[in-house]
Amino acid sequence: MLVTRGNRLYKTSRNRRRSRMVKPIHVLSGPNLNLLGTREPEIYGKDTLDDVRTRCEARAAARGLSVVFRQSNHEGVLIDWVQEARTEACALVINPAGYGHTSIALLDALKTLNIPVIECHLSNPAAREDFRRHTFVSLAATGIVSGFGAASYELAIEAAAGLVGAN
Repeated sequence: MLVTRGNRLYKTSRNRRRSRMVKPIHVLSGPNLNLLGTREPEIYGKDTLDDVRTRCEARAAARGLSVVFRQSNHEGVLIDWVQEARTEACALVINPAGYGHTSIALLDALKTLNIPVIECHLSNPAAREDFRRHTFVSLAATGIVSGFGAASYELAIEAAAGLVGAN
């Protein structure tokens, strides 16, 4: 069965049952997110990136899925991982951090995907400085989850799982 979201088609689990293994959800985090828990905890919370990874793995497992969880401070590395997700992932959750506001190259890479893309932010960019209110990633995203701290990642996993028809 194919599910249409906008002008994109996604395979649901009914189609994937024929394959032996379900592809994982790729979860990508951008620059400075390696400092979670210590960098501006009043904005981003006290959970570390490892805490977030653990929460994502648990949420995905509850839906019968797995995650590939990665972080990089380098734009080109994130783009390489987005391109890898084209063939290796059932969905992509991405917190582009500062690159969301600046990277046309990241947008172009995301536009090549034929899987759900969930943009994720710990804080609510719409309630912050003007320059944070626009993100290029949103132009390629199926949906956006923001403002719930570390739980934003879990909610993004839940959204991705729903879009791919996981249990």
